[in-house]
Amino acid sequence: MFDIIVRKKILREFVYMKIFGSLFLGLFLFTFASSDVFAQNKKLTIILLRHAEKDLSGGADNPDPVLSAEGEQRAQRLVRAIKKYKPRVIYSSNYQRTRATVTPLAEKTVRGYRLPIQQYDHRKLDEFVSRLLASNAKTIVIAGHNTTTPALANLLVKQNEYKALGESEYNKIWIIEIKKGKAKAKIVEY
Repeated sequence: MFDIIVRKKILREFVYMKIFGSLFLGLFLFTFASSDVFAQNKKLTIILLRHAEKDLSGGADNPDPVLSAEGEQRAQRLVRAIKKYKPRVIYSSNYQRTRATVTPLAEKTVRGYRLPIQQYDHRKLDEFVSRLLASNAKTIVIAGHNTTTPALANLLVKQNEYKALGESEYNKIWIIEIKKGKAKAKIVEY
């Protein structure tokens, strides 16, 4: 009799473990499956721009010039031009002119806080795109150059649509919205 009671108790505990184990496994799988679904439905806005006007008074031989007075004014206008997008991540290539272009944005986007300006390698755009698409950010701003900014736009929209900007062309911003893996781009001037 005692043997039967023990067996029933062991069998009952086994059944409970099986039920709870199945529920736990189901919940675990649902959590990861739903996070993939949410990631696919996530909307990502990437704002691309070329650095503002550079100061060429030091001669054309300077590989890393600062911004001219006109470029500094454009960097201030950038803040107003993209304010409504509420960027929270800012990238710049490792040049004075690109960092200076987004510095006012980094200082004025979030009241009382300066967003860090992260560096990216403008020679490794494929790797950078993968990093951007895996990001949890909703809005990202990237300052680049007359050739790399359109190239980055092309990689994001998966088309060879945009050509290099002219040497004196500084006023274009690409707004690229990506949702469910599809990218739409528009160009605005500032």
